[in-house]
Amino acid sequence: MAVKKVKKTAKKETKEVKKLARYFEATGRRKTAIARVRLQAQGQEEFLINGKPLEKYFPVLELQQIVKESFNKAACLDKFRVQVKAKGGGLHAQAEATRHGISRALIKFDSSYRKILKKAGLLTRDSRMRERKKFGLKRARRAPQWQKR
Repeated sequence: MAVKKVKKTAKKETKEVKKLARYFEATGRRKTAIARVRLQAQGQEEFLINGKPLEKYFPVLELQQIVKESFNKAACLDKFRVQVKAKGGGLHAQAEATRHGISRALIKFDSSYRKILKKAGLLTRDSRMRERKKFGLKRARRAPQWQKR
């Protein structure tokens, strides 16, 4: 009987380890920037964006705070290993896309974070994009200067 109990507890432990070892992936978007975010609950606590540490990829403190905002709201910054692949747009748009992706991944990890993140407005995708240039105009809406004579 003792052998069976040991086997059952060993199976439970391996299932828990597998659950912790897997990652939670989500995509965040802002303007034309896209960020694929992976959160791992197990392993070293590190924050990599396109293979670089957070402080090197986003050297401005404001952008670092934007990226970490969803962790701060959920109070779980030191729990995860974060890997991000960001492309498109500028640095600010990539930071906001990363924040959006982290918020979505946190909900996949634990659905109780949804209420906090939703109230903070971190789950809403900001879809504002630059309007395209139209034919015959200088920009999207700017017409050439008109002369009477």
